[in-house]
Amino acid sequence: MKETCNTNPKETSCSITDKGCKTSDSTENLGEYWCGKYTDVDYKTLGWYEEESTPSIALIKDTKVAKNAVIFNVGAGSTTLIDSLLEKGYTNLIANDISSCALNNIKKRIGAAQNKVEFITDDLVNPTQLNNLQQVDVWNDRAVMHFFIDEEDQDNYFKLLNQKVKKNGFVILSEFNLNGATTCSGLPVKRYNTKMLQEKLGKNYTLLKSFNHDYKMPSGEIRKYVYTLFQRIGL
Repeated sequence: MKETCNTNPKETSCSITDKGCKTSDSTENLGEYWCGKYTDVDYKTLGWYEEESTPSIALIKDTKVAKNAVIFNVGAGSTTLIDSLLEKGYTNLIANDISSCALNNIKKRIGAAQNKVEFITDDLVNPTQLNNLQQVDVWNDRAVMHFFIDEEDQDNYFKLLNQKVKKNGFVILSEFNLNGATTCSGLPVKRYNTKMLQEKLGKNYTLLKSFNHDYKMPSGEIRKYVYTLFQRIGL
């Protein structure tokens, strides 16, 4: 029998040592699982919440894309990055998450600015709506891809990425590094370094920048990430 995860929304930490487990392999159940994390809890206390997404903003700035460039934020959750990009004048944003509950928090915060953001509730590794997504100038992933521990899920993730990122477009992957947590929010994760991410992307992408980053959780604990910026040079 498959082990069942505790989906108590109060348990919001990313663990360094816990074993972790999956609740279900079904898209619908995983969506409910993540909705549970955003229900009856202040999302500002969640273990991945950033008051200001400083490293991600810096990398997006480094791309030098136009303000009307299509910036696709995968697994966006309730990120404040959307708010920040709107404040900086970006007008063509896409926020995706498997949890509609998470995206609703962004909608409430930005109000009338919703007309500058497309919200898509869908699964990155079993996509439906995302199959019809336009090509994007920037694919931004903070703390999403490391949840895909099965090789098939990883392959599906990068298949979608390769279909949707324009030639000369940019990919930002920011995941737990090799000294990072082994689980997050009750689920196991795969840790990466820059070389591993380059291998996943393949020869059609060139590395522009990478750095390790210590993220301070709302609890005060530190989680270690690797941030990378790649550019697509081939098809």
